[in-house]
Formats: sequence, structure tokens, C-alpha cells
Amino acid sequence: MSVARADLVVSAPDEAGVLTPEALDLVVALEREFRGRREELLLARADRQARIDAGELPDFLESTRSVREGDWRIAPVPADLQDRRVEITGPAGDRKMVVNAFNSGARIYMADFEDANSPTWANVVGGQQNLTDAIERTISLESGGKSYALNDEVAVLLVRPRGWHLQERHVEVDGKHVSAGLFDFGVYLSRNAERLLERGTGPYFYLPKLENHLEARLWNDVFCFAQDQLGLPHGTVKATVLIETVLAAFEMDEILYELREHSAGLNAGRWDYIFSVIKKFRDRPEFVLPDRALVTMTVPFMRAYTELLVRTCHRRGAHAIGGMAAFIPSRRDPEVNEIALAKVREDKQRESGDGFDGTWVAHPDLVPTAMSEFDAALGERPNQLERLREDVSTQTADLLNVAATPGEITEAGVRANVSVGIRYVAAWLQGVGAAAIDNLMEDAATAEISRSQIWQWIRHGRVDRADVERIIREVMAELPDEPVYREAEEVFEKVTLEPVFVEFLTLTAYGQLLRDGA
Repeated sequence: MSVARADLVVSAPDEAGVLTPEALDLVVALEREFRGRREELLLARADRQARIDAGELPDFLESTRSVREGDWRIAPVPADLQDRRVEITGPAGDRKMVVNAFNSGARIYMADFEDANSPTWANVVGGQQNLTDAIERTISLESGGKSYALNDEVAVLLVRPRGWHLQERHVEVDGKHVSAGLFDFGVYLSRNAERLLERGTGPYFYLPKLENHLEARLWNDVFCFAQDQLGLPHGTVKATVLIETVLAAFEMDEILYELREHSAGLNAGRWDYIFSVIKKFRDRPEFVLPDRALVTMTVPFMRAYTELLVRTCHRRGAHAIGGMAAFIPSRRDPEVNEIALAKVREDKQRESGDGFDGTWVAHPDLVPTAMSEFDAALGERPNQLERLREDVSTQTADLLNVAATPGEITEAGVRANVSVGIRYVAAWLQGVGAAAIDNLMEDAATAEISRSQIWQWIRHGRVDRADVERIIREVMAELPDEPVYREAEEVFEKVTLEPVFVEFLTLTAYGQLLRDGA
């Protein structure tokens, strides 16, 4: 049943009783306490973007120099977060994928309510139920003639709530839609904190899309407030921050410092980071990137950011987690499989050699390959926090050296972006946030690169709008003649062809999702 009371309206059904009174009470309290600050920070994002549009470039903050130069470390992390050599990610709303991720052999499973999860109400509420069932070890299902249940040994659970910019439009507090991130966090923490602690683990999170240390400070205050509301000791919550915006790369020390009582490290969120570079500097020709496939982790600006992340983390006693391997091994095409695994192996060799303590994969079949590379680097050690990378000296110019990225913009690159973008949006509108497309696991972050590159290329005259429109027609002719693909085309054109840049693809697509009744 849906819920309605004086301060709260839940306009969608909750037959399973996932949204307990205690969980909703915490969501209401969080929303009332932090709504104003969240809205102020979003306005500050827009103001910062306006200054960048006017010619300002980011730099390390003079006002926080004492934090960067200070001698401090984060609080120690719990025992089950000491070894994070391979982490697997996947949507919380897909029950089979949840079971497979727990059973994958990875040390950590990040259950996602954000970029890999299309936020249909069924996925949002069902995802919460899936995670509670997994914690209780009662999760199971029958699918395709197979039975799925948890192994005796499973990955440690981390949860990624949605970012500060998103709302959960099925829930209102005092007549306004709630923050999606506060909703995801509050419901999960209220339902599961005691369960997790009883089992010798804890409520662990991944924080997405942060742009500065003030946004990290808000999360830290949310943690303190929620722990007080639930009677939990401060420091019970632990959070790893994804450094997936170019602005956050200049404030990694400060972000760790703000969360130092609750920090569990930083992650190099590579795909969103590329999208952020395009988005933030969209009006500057020197930041135009070549075909998406050519923007690898070895290009200068990406190398600078990842090496700085390792140095920053290890100086503060924090784990540094590497980026996503999005390749999907093919069980039917050995040649494709061999190429994909070779690329993953090379990627993980580089990360482990650079000092990362762990890495991400998107598919269970990649866990053995990633694990073997980090096993070779770590041996019996749980991590390599002792590798301080004092040889790294990353400067502002290094982080902004996008112009040194080699490669061209080709019609094949445009076509790939159009095809991936439309097919991904179609999947997302059908409730699938992690979609296997052309042997890659695409999520909202990779789709954002695809659409923002096309907008950028048109903006700077590198590609003709008419050619993009032609390619869209050609791609659509190859896709099934179904309403969802026409809806996806409409969304894709809005975020690629309109003159005003749309901040997030998912904001536009979410409106369509709601119109479709999800």
C-alpha cells in the first residue's frame, strides 16, 4: 500500500512493507534537517559552472592549504574492509545479479542504486528488499531453470545511494520531493544497521558525484545525525568516495579530511570522470576529446588523476580503489573473450603496479583475472597502503592536460556513441540500468560520455549536426520498430542536439520513466 500522513506522502505501492515506519521516520528527519544545505550546494554547483563558463579554471584551494599540508590520517577501517583487492558492482534491483555478485569471489560487492540502477519504483524498493534478504541470508530465486542462493562465503556489502542532484519523486516530505540519496541511505541504514553489526560487519557506503569537500561535509553530517537518531556510535558508518568529477580531483585531501571519522578511502570513477571533464569545460575547444574508445586510462590527464589519488589516499591511511573494467567476456566467441581478458589483465596490472589497493569489475567472469593481478602484487598483504608514491608530484596543469589526449574524431566514433546511447536509454526506460551492449557493460556514466561527446563535437564544429541527425536515422533503422526505441531517440536527441547542455541524461530520462508509470 502507499503511505500518506501529515508530513509524508509515498505515492507508489509498497506491498512488501519495505518502508517501515522507522525507516520513513529517519527519511523525514534527514530531509528536514539537510534539505536546505543540499539545495544550497546544488546552487553553488551552478554558480561554479557559470564561473567556469566565463573562463575560470579549477585549482587547488588556497583556503584549505593547511589540510593538504597537515599531518593527519583517517580513522582505522574495520577488519572486513582491509582487503578490497577486487570489487564487483551491479544494480541492487536485479535479484539474480545481487546473488551472483555476492557469490562472485570478489572481496567487495557494491550494490548500486545509482548509475547501474534504473530508478523505477520496483527497482528502488525491490533493491532495498534484496539487500535485507541478502544480509539475512534468505535471498534466493528460480530463473531459467536454475536455482540461485548465497554461498557460504560471500562478498562484503557496500551500497551506493543516488547523488545529491537526484530526487525520489515517489516520496514527498512537507510537500516537496525528497533527496534520492537521503532516501536510499536512510531506508537502508534504518532497516539494516543492527542486522549488519550483529553479523560482524557494518553499514558501508559508496558516495557518488561529489564535486567538492563541502558536499563531503554534508554527507559526514548526515552520517553523524543518522547515527544519533538510531543510537549508533559515531564512526559506525564507513564511506568510500568516488572521485568521478574533475573538480573533486583538486580536493581529494579535503574530502578525506571531512569524512575522516567515517572514511574508507577513494575510488577512481573513471567513466564519470571523463564525462565530468567534457561537461565542466564544454565551451572550451582545448578540452575536446577524440573518439570515446581512445580516451584510455593511460592518456596524460587520466594518468595524472589516478596517480594523485593513490598518493593522496596512502598518505592518509586510506584505501585507493581503481576503476571499472567494463568488458564483458563472451562465452560464445573465444576470440572476443581473449581480447577482452587481455585488456582487463593489462588494466589491472597497471593499477596494481601504480599502488592501488583494489579494483572494480562489472561481471563475475572478470573476477579471476582481476584477482590474479592483485594477488601477484599484494601476495599475503591485504593492501599496499605502505606504498606512499612520493615520486608523484601532480600539478594543476597535469590534471587539466586534456589537449594532450591523442586521437581523432571519426564517423565510426560518432556512430558508436549514437548507437550505444540510444540502446542504453531504451534499456534504462525498461528498468535496466546495467546493459550489455557490444561486449561492454554500459551504465549511465558511459552513456553520459557518449551523448556529451556528440554535444561537444557539434558545439565546436568538429561534427556537423546534419551528419549526427543522419546517423541517428540510420541507427534507428537498424533497431526494432518499438515505442521504447522512439522514446529513447527523443531523450537522446534532447541531450545531444539542443543548444543548452543538459546537466545529466538521467534527469531527462527520469521524467520519461515517470510518464511511463515506473
